[in-house]
Amino acid sequence: MATPRDHASLADQVEELLATGGPLPIVSAGDPVLRRGTERFDGQLDAPLLARFVEALRVTMHTAPGVGLAAPQVGVALRIAVIEDPAPVPDEVRLARGRVPQPFRVLVNPSYEPVGPARAAFFEGCLSVPGWQAVVARAAEVRLTGEDAHGRALDEVFSGWPARIVQHETDHLDGVLYLDRAELRSLASNQAMAERWTQPTPEEAAKALGFELP
Repeated sequence: MATPRDHASLADQVEELLATGGPLPIVSAGDPVLRRGTERFDGQLDAPLLARFVEALRVTMHTAPGVGLAAPQVGVALRIAVIEDPAPVPDEVRLARGRVPQPFRVLVNPSYEPVGPARAAFFEGCLSVPGWQAVVARAAEVRLTGEDAHGRALDEVFSGWPARIVQHETDHLDGVLYLDRAELRSLASNQAMAERWTQPTPEEAAKALGFELP
C-alpha cells in the first residue's frame, strides 16, 4: 500500500504534468517507466485531481490519435488506463476483426484473463512505439475485472477488437509492450502497412514475410 509520502509524490507529479495544459507528452519505448509496472490505485490522487488526470488522458488519446492510453505512457506509474474506439472502419474490416464501437471508459486496477482457448492475430501498433506495427496473437475473448473512475466494480467480457484493446492497455500497466508478444517477422513500418498490408486480415503478410498465424 502506498504511504502518505508516496501519495504526495504522485499527486505532485500529476499536478506538474497537468500544469502545462493541453495534450500530455507521450513517453516512447526505451523509457524505464514503460517497463517498471505500476502501483495499484488506492487514492494517490484525490477525486478532483483524478478527474482532471483522466480528462487529460482522454484528450491526449484523441489527439494522438489512438484508441487507448495507459498512465505509464505519460510517465505516471499508476494502474489507470482509458479506452475509446469509434471504430470508423469499412464493414469488411469490422466483420474480419470484430471491431465495434466502444464508448469512453476508465479502467482502474484492471486485470484480464482469457475466456476459452481461441486466439486471433492482427497487426497492431502503439503510441509509445510510433511508426511501426506488428502482428500480435491475443485471446479472442477476455474477462476484464477492476474498477471505474468512481470506484465501482468492473467485471465484463470483451471479444473481438475491444478485447485486443483492453489486453494491450492492461499489459502497459504490467510493463509489457505489444512488441513483447508480437511475431517480429511481421514488423512493418507505417509506410509498408499503407503500401502492402491494408487487407482486413494478416494472411497475405504471413505468407510474404514468413510467419505463422494461430
